[in-house]
Amino acid sequence: MNNLFKSLVIFVFTTNIMGMHAHGGGHMKGNSTDWEIETYTTATNGWTCLPFIPMPKMGYKSANEAAPACADANAVAWADAYIKKTKPEIKNDGWIWMIHGDTGVDNFRPHSEGDIENTAPEDWIYSGSHLMLMPKDPASLEGVSTDFTTGSPYVMMEGTPFVHLMIPLEGYYKYQPESAPK
Repeated sequence: MNNLFKSLVIFVFTTNIMGMHAHGGGHMKGNSTDWEIETYTTATNGWTCLPFIPMPKMGYKSANEAAPACADANAVAWADAYIKKTKPEIKNDGWIWMIHGDTGVDNFRPHSEGDIENTAPEDWIYSGSHLMLMPKDPASLEGVSTDFTTGSPYVMMEGTPFVHLMIPLEGYYKYQPESAPK
């Protein structure tokens, strides 16, 4: 399958997610301090797709605002621990794919989604399309750079139970071009 076709399939899928939600199929309730997640779809291969941001009262203005993600079972367990603010206990490394990116986070501080006011400018990253590797063994990422301005994979949330590897894809710097490699 070529990249253009893959992108089209994912775009249609994530757009459909947005449509389902906008038409009363609400699958996420609460707000960022009180999450309740229900999945949109669980594939037969163990992957689950859902929005990471609760549905606003007036709906999403773009797919990016929902921060839609597809994750394998280990990454879903990791994300559940993150939401509950407990240490992730996963059986194997987990993977998350965020084709539309996220809404911005402090590269070093867990639970800082959207909190640009309390984040040093040099630590803020509002990322476009990326993959994330959630390690079973957080120590496996020791020594990996935390520099998100190189275009290379980098560590996010170093020194916390939520450390993970960010892998930029095409369009990663779409929302924050000033952080793109020079």
